[in-house]
Amino acid sequence: MLSFPNIYKYTLILTIFTAALSHCSSTSPIQQSQNEEAFSSTAPSQPPVDPVIRRDGHTVYIEMTSQVTDIEISKGVIYNAWTFNGTSPGPVLRVKEGDTIVFTLKNKDTRMNHSMDMHAVHASPSSKFIDVMPGEEGTFTYPASNPGVFMYHCGSKPTLAHIANGMYGMIIVEPKAGYPSDHLVDRSYTLVQSEWYKEHDYNSFVNGEPEYVVFNGNTYTLKEHPLLAKVGDTVRIYVSNAGPNEVSSFHVVGTIMDRVYKDGNPRNIEYGIQTVMLPASGGAVVEFTVTEEGDYPIVTHQFKHVDKGASAVLRVTKDGKNHGGKTMAH
Repeated sequence: MLSFPNIYKYTLILTIFTAALSHCSSTSPIQQSQNEEAFSSTAPSQPPVDPVIRRDGHTVYIEMTSQVTDIEISKGVIYNAWTFNGTSPGPVLRVKEGDTIVFTLKNKDTRMNHSMDMHAVHASPSSKFIDVMPGEEGTFTYPASNPGVFMYHCGSKPTLAHIANGMYGMIIVEPKAGYPSDHLVDRSYTLVQSEWYKEHDYNSFVNGEPEYVVFNGNTYTLKEHPLLAKVGDTVRIYVSNAGPNEVSSFHVVGTIMDRVYKDGNPRNIEYGIQTVMLPASGGAVVEFTVTEEGDYPIVTHQFKHVDKGASAVLRVTKDGKNHGGKTMAH
């Protein structure tokens, strides 16, 4: 029989061994530091590559690239972004409820792996959202069985770094029977809210405040080139909040939303809404009518984020054309 001292000795050895094994199998501070260092460097900018989208009956073939591209996120501010197809957000994808998506990701990033996490589908992440190595490509097949407005993003570890550096976009799955209000809509637009932090700074992504909060990738385009409508139009906006960290209190100044389809699903309908709360990765279809000429700011009602760039303008004129002039600030 083992004596008490021997039992204590073997128990202590087993405890130390178990703790060491557990430490090796988890992400240690040293490993995290190495990850942060790998993600902090600047890479050569690659020119944007157009996505290839082809429909064959109810099958939609989509080919996209993951790549590093310099983009202007505010006037004169260039970010060495990780992107899909050289833009952030990436291309807006549209399919129909009941389609099958055959998706190919070509990884043009020479330094690291990337992947596609598609919120619009039912799929096994461990087999269909997996990493594609540098210089390689992967093809995955998904059913698009749920209508709505969904986010897509790179899901490679650490996912926060890949989204914060620019790898996200919107996919719309159009309802098979359409929306009940389709016949009322005169104009439609897409809008993605997101955040930019200190460039490639993982600690800032985790602990910091965003330096910019933007619509469709930057602080200025939708102010200098406003969305357009004419008096009496019903406008539809497909909106998504890509985050990665902040909520969006989506609001159109000067009107009330006639209808809101939460997550873009026609069954999730609400009426007479002033502000739509969108969590990170949340989406919606919002519809409203403009009754008078003028500039209608589109904002998140988290107004500190408006001051960081999260503002767009809908310009309403008698004929629906932009006759120039500085847009209204908010």
